[in-house]
Amino acid sequence: MYELNRVGERTYYIGGPTKIGVYAADDGVYLIDSGNDKDAGRRLRKILDENGWRLRGIVNTHSNSDHIGGNRYLQQQTGCKVFSSGIEKAFTENPVLEPSFLYGGFPCSELRHKFLLAADSEVSDFSDDDFPSELEIIPLPGHFFNMTGFRTPDDVVFLADCLSSRETLDKYQIGFIYDVSEYLNTLERVKTMTAELFVPSHAAVTDDIAELAQYNIDKVNEIAERIVGMCETPICFEKLLQRLFTEYRLKMTFEQYVLVGSTVRSYLAWLHDSERLNVSFEDNMLLWCGI
Repeated sequence: MYELNRVGERTYYIGGPTKIGVYAADDGVYLIDSGNDKDAGRRLRKILDENGWRLRGIVNTHSNSDHIGGNRYLQQQTGCKVFSSGIEKAFTENPVLEPSFLYGGFPCSELRHKFLLAADSEVSDFSDDDFPSELEIIPLPGHFFNMTGFRTPDDVVFLADCLSSRETLDKYQIGFIYDVSEYLNTLERVKTMTAELFVPSHAAVTDDIAELAQYNIDKVNEIAERIVGMCETPICFEKLLQRLFTEYRLKMTFEQYVLVGSTVRSYLAWLHDSERLNVSFEDNMLLWCGI
């Protein structure tokens, strides 16, 4: 874990819970994401120091805590810039927005920890003059608001969290999604991409991403059909969530409640907007039901 792997003349990735990209520019190196906490930042700096690399910047794919957790430590230690854009920039500067968004209100103490609440950092926009312009920005919305991937000049594409490994999907079933419609659109585009190499954050490095992208698409459609079937008889959200956890043999914790719960609400919004589900209000309760 945290081993440096070379995948191009100037492109590397560091293995870990979240794969971290390294692009070696003429004036120093740029990380693509920074891991989940201060300890990850220390490990990354050790690798940089061992290779005699000066850290110029951190380019964040999106603002989930396991991608921005090392930002502050590395920024404080090296003075490097952190780059992000749009809503992701706002969340990275104000990380309490992530657990607040997931919970739907002020997050209680069980949700204010490093897995959902990273340390804040100072962030510059992708339009900043110091952003390495030779990195191609690839919009990958769906998993999170303005998530982006990056293609290096070595034709290595870092795909962030736009898809999960087969093993992860088979184990956890319901992967986190913010916007289901955009997520499917992103996967359809990724399925047709070509590159020397693809580096997903939570799946194996590969030179052909199409099959895995389709597997993720199929899983989304499977879950959608399962939800529609459960709503044949009008059902409230909490009962629906309980049935999904039970049928997929998931274990309810506070973290899983907000992560899976937020995702299920996104499915419901998508199914409602696409006229596959309806809502009714009975006894001051919102019920989801078939068309």
